[in-house]
Amino acid sequence: MSHVKSRVQKQRDALRKTGLRPVLIWVPDTRRPGFEEECRRQCLLVAQADSTDMAMQQFMDETLPDVESWTE
Repeated sequence: MSHVKSRVQKQRDALRKTGLRPVLIWVPDTRRPGFEEECRRQCLLVAQADSTDMAMQQFMDETLPDVESWTE
């Protein structure tokens, strides 16, 4: 085994001993053409749906003071 592979394997073994395991996840490719436009489209759809949901609006209004204090 090469030096690099050996070092990586040691690191993985150490992480496994702490109770962790590797996980492979697939995420959207932010470099793909059209990604930004699709994000914008989906955000507008969510905003439109939220604007007609009075329970959600009330919840957001009630929790806003808590969220604002996180950034102080």
